Amino acid sequence: MKIGIITQARATSTRLPAKVLLTAGGKTFLQHHLDRLAQTGLPVIVATTTNEADEQIVEQAGAAGVAVFRGSELDVLSRFAGAIRENELDGVVRVTSDCPLIDAAVVAEGVDRFRAEADDNLYVSNCLERTFPRGMDYEIFSAARLLQADADATLPVDREHVTAYLHQNRTGDMRLLNLPFDGGDASKYRLTLDTQDDRNLLTTLIEDFGAAELNCADLVAIMEKHPELHALNEHIEQKKLGE
Repeated sequence: MKIGIITQARATSTRLPAKVLLTAGGKTFLQHHLDRLAQTGLPVIVATTTNEADEQIVEQAGAAGVAVFRGSELDVLSRFAGAIRENELDGVVRVTSDCPLIDAAVVAEGVDRFRAEADDNLYVSNCLERTFPRGMDYEIFSAARLLQADADATLPVDREHVTAYLHQNRTGDMRLLNLPFDGGDASKYRLTLDTQDDRNLLTTLIEDFGAAELNCADLVAIMEKHPELHALNEHIEQKKLGE
């Protein structure tokens, strides 16, 4: 079974424009993200848009030795479907590029569970019931499931949010498996990049605490020890589906 990681990225983010191209510790957040994913040993594909604004994303992915698929900005589902077909994947790990500190071992654990069951009807994630910090999220599912969603989904919200159709139209044979964080409930922490306050926290973690080399448990331990770091972005509300 060929499983690949598809990460979506674009420069036209609304809350913090070109956020993945901003830098911390001498690298862009996108470079940090791709470096972390490379540690899984899985093929990585950046699914970006055909917009000229995303040329830098294509260049940075190429420099990292990462494959790129370019498609529609708003129809992200079709972007994923195209990346699946072009790279002949049987299984997909979906992540987003606003997670510069995503833990490769966390992703690998999910992939191991998916492989072990060898079931096209299985959906594995670590955020169905959130215990991980935001910024560690992944979803794993069969390529066949997503290609069927691409063929069937018509609502704009389903085309934009990739797996929304899978959740809302799943049949009785689709099994959901949630893998929790071993360290308890760390869901209050935001290690994701969506606003300037998120950027301030991530930059501090990378430049002052060596976060680029730390795993999820280490990062949570830092956040627990330094409540002033949590205070930097604890007020940020996550965007809702469709916003």
